[in-house]
Amino acid sequence: MFLGDPHESVRIRRRKGGPPKECEEDHSSWIQAFIWRVPEDFTLRTEEGEDPKDVGPLKQLTGHSRKVGHVLFNPAAANVLATSSGDYTVKIWDVEAGSPRLTLRHTDIVQSLSWSANGSLVVTTSRDKKLRIWDVRQEAPAHTVPGHAGAKNSRVTWMGEQDRIATTGFSKMSDRQLGLWDLRDPKEPVGGFHMLDSISGVCMPFWDEATKCLYLAGKGDGNIRYFEYERDRFEYLSEYKSGEPQRGVAFLPKRGVNMHENEVMRAFKTVNDSYIEPISFIVPRRAEVFQGDIYPPVVGTKPAMSAAEWFDGMEGLPPKIDLESIYEGEEPAEIPADSKPVSRVPSSSTMLSPFKQEPSPASSKEAPEPIKEPPQPSPAFRGPPPSIKEQTNSIANLASKYEDDKEDSSSSTEEDDSSSFEEVPKPIERQVAASSSSSSKPADIKPAAEITEAAAITRKLSSPVSPTKLAAPVSPSKLASSQQPPLASSATSPGTAAAAAATMCDDQVTLKDIKVLLERQSLTISGQSEKIAMLTAEVDRLKTTIGEKM
Repeated sequence: MFLGDPHESVRIRRRKGGPPKECEEDHSSWIQAFIWRVPEDFTLRTEEGEDPKDVGPLKQLTGHSRKVGHVLFNPAAANVLATSSGDYTVKIWDVEAGSPRLTLRHTDIVQSLSWSANGSLVVTTSRDKKLRIWDVRQEAPAHTVPGHAGAKNSRVTWMGEQDRIATTGFSKMSDRQLGLWDLRDPKEPVGGFHMLDSISGVCMPFWDEATKCLYLAGKGDGNIRYFEYERDRFEYLSEYKSGEPQRGVAFLPKRGVNMHENEVMRAFKTVNDSYIEPISFIVPRRAEVFQGDIYPPVVGTKPAMSAAEWFDGMEGLPPKIDLESIYEGEEPAEIPADSKPVSRVPSSSTMLSPFKQEPSPASSKEAPEPIKEPPQPSPAFRGPPPSIKEQTNSIANLASKYEDDKEDSSSSTEEDDSSSFEEVPKPIERQVAASSSSSSKPADIKPAAEITEAAAITRKLSSPVSPTKLAAPVSPSKLASSQQPPLASSATSPGTAAAAAATMCDDQVTLKDIKVLLERQSLTISGQSEKIAMLTAEVDRLKTTIGEKM
């Protein structure tokens, strides 16, 4: 197996068989790991009949008593390497010195290991079905918890700058499983193990910090499925399927993808041990500009510290580079890494499952107490208050509705009762002398039925509890008498004069009722206008408050 140094053009190879040709004569100096530095002008493209130029190992690391199973460089410190072996140990090497500085001792063969983003912790899985989180420089596990219960191999990966760990393994029934672990409380996986399928091949996890996606590649099958991680949930996205089984898979660093084609990841799979096949994962977008949402700053080529500083206890994240500068064809622009990575996930203590979220009480306790305000009507059940124009239209529609009902009822009453009353002849109009008593025009006087109905409509609109019943209709005789014009003549008979005086009194009473009704309606309209103004001001205040909080 070969592995690249994330900070230099260095390759390391683990040994499984006998010694290399350089060491065949001296078996006492048999080593299990080699380190090469790739020359700047190295190429595999040669002329016909020529072989690629051989490159000798730069370092030979000796220390394990059995074959090396895994090799992994520290992501934050330069020239710090972790190797696992069949001797049940993980050794931490100072590559410059060529010697192991730290040893992590297990009780069985180590099956997988992964560094944290700042390079201070290591998580391992072993054949004894234990998951261990190591404080490396203390050479002691901080946590040792039961892992997958199956007998087959399990794999682990640290989820970048998150305080989460993802594992794959098998159940007792040989079902492939996916587990999510909280570093702060790793007694058991968050929500338990999630069953993937019943395929027998080992599932290899790969984490993409930029898009927060987890890729699962099965050993022995041709499928690569990927999940999006958000708020302690793994959401299945899609799956790459192939008929060619893979024995090994590796992913290209983010800074090497084709951003002009919206490629977010590129994998390389071995096929039949004869060739390597690249696989591109592309976001289907039609865009000719840089897509900053899928290409955030990523870890560059510079380490955060040297090997000596790391062994002395220094911690930190390596600086990042802006991918937009690479997209524009410029030199990578370096961005300082934050000492405290920002996590998008809440505390897992309140999560029931990686596929279900519940509110976190811890976050609510830490948040400052909001300023208490008087209770407001719930927006879930009420909409915005109607405008003045809408209220005017609704009142007009309601009034026209009652007007239609009135006309219909009046017409039907006249048709039904036309034979019950005698037709009153219209009196002869005479000239009336100008006087103060005859200054009002009888044509402006509305029938009493209309006045009563208008008052009923006003009461109905102003009362939200129950509709107000309309007043009883006025008899035709009274309606006819109220429509008679007042007569003023000295030539009339005493009976006629008395009738005219009574009619004028009725007209004066009717005018007073109309004035009172108009005043009441004016007061009602004024009150409603004030309420509307208050509601409008309250809505504006709520909008301003919500805008400040957002």
